[in-house]
Amino acid sequence: MKDLVNISDVKHHVGETVKIGAWLADKSGKGKLQFLQLRDGTAFFQAVVFKPSFIEKFGEEAGEVKFNEIKHLAQESSLYVTGIIKEDARSKFGYEMDVTDFEVIGHSEDYPITPKDHGTDFLMDHRHLWLRSKKQMAVMQVRNALIYATYAFFDKHGFIKFDSPILSGNAAENTTELFETDYFGSPAFLSQSGQLYLEAGAMALGRVFDFGPVFRAEKSKTRRHLTEFWMMDAEYPFLSHEESLDLQEAYIKALIQGVLDKADGALDILERDKDLLKKYVETPFKRISYDEVIDLLQAHENDEDTDYEHVEHGDDFGSPHETWVSNYFGVPTFVVNYPASFKAFYMKPVPGNPERVLCADLLAPEGYGEIVGGSERETDYAALLQKIKDNGLQEEDYDWYLDLRKYGSVPHCGFGLGLERMVTFVAGNEHIREAIPFPRMISRIKP
Repeated sequence: MKDLVNISDVKHHVGETVKIGAWLADKSGKGKLQFLQLRDGTAFFQAVVFKPSFIEKFGEEAGEVKFNEIKHLAQESSLYVTGIIKEDARSKFGYEMDVTDFEVIGHSEDYPITPKDHGTDFLMDHRHLWLRSKKQMAVMQVRNALIYATYAFFDKHGFIKFDSPILSGNAAENTTELFETDYFGSPAFLSQSGQLYLEAGAMALGRVFDFGPVFRAEKSKTRRHLTEFWMMDAEYPFLSHEESLDLQEAYIKALIQGVLDKADGALDILERDKDLLKKYVETPFKRISYDEVIDLLQAHENDEDTDYEHVEHGDDFGSPHETWVSNYFGVPTFVVNYPASFKAFYMKPVPGNPERVLCADLLAPEGYGEIVGGSERETDYAALLQKIKDNGLQEEDYDWYLDLRKYGSVPHCGFGLGLERMVTFVAGNEHIREAIPFPRMISRIKP
């Protein structure tokens, strides 16, 4: 017999006797049969224990003892299970095991998450155990596939991984959203974005990206917000705003395709519409300007199926507006050229229209909102310095950032993707808290 086999790989061993290491997720049966629902982190499947087979193999007394041991084994006990793999057309997984032997590794008693409905707070309090459930396993597999696809995409397109610091002496965007800490007697902040440092990387190495945790102290309790999350930021020189949008679209499509390729079974568990995901890969994304969006929202605000508030040109719009716009087009939608008044100081103005900036938010359909934000960066030293002053920021905190405009400034663009929002969108989840192993929100920092 070979070494341990993963449940996800049993399809390659039909008719063979294999050994797996697993946990008992659930159990049922009666009389001479026990049905074990096993999991090993790669997948769930069923193993069938037939009492007469045990008696035939181990003898009357020993076979009875072993069968009773399985019969009384508690949920989440760990064990080695040996058996013959066979096809099972009745199950979605397609395969099951006829058990010929087993060995209990670790017993479990009074496991708190039983096969019944539990409240969200209870499950979040037991997040360290909730991660063992079938749906949570599938969500983490989607997350892993997105991470894997990210590295593959940027490697293919000539990017270098560039690690920005977590501790920073200045803000990338809104100073009110920073977590401040004491850094040997001086104030420091947990990073809200690696973007400013990536711009330095782009001037040194060309195409660069980073991928790591960032922190936002925004006091929001929506289903789209976390205080600690993972952000992918990319920065690249010598590309125009439109070329940047092309790159962003290719990246998002590569991510979705990566999940379809690597986590197909997870999408089945989550009952995600894979044909819809394929549509997003195959269909060009929509591009529409902010002002066109406002006109569109105003034109439809009295329709029976709209539930958003009235907006004027110059207003920032919220989640209900984003949901309506992306659903209106039915594909991920770039909204470009927002007002400079509520966008970051480093964005380059639209030529001939200083009230608008060369930026884009990518809105995911089905109500998932913004998943990508990007812009072309201001390259003029004097203009950037003035924007820093206009935003009430201290020039000395950004002197190094201004240097990038003094020594060989070039056109450059960049964007950032919130991993958890992308996980939520691709997995089809309702709330972002399930998109990260241990979510950090305003009211939750444990476990």
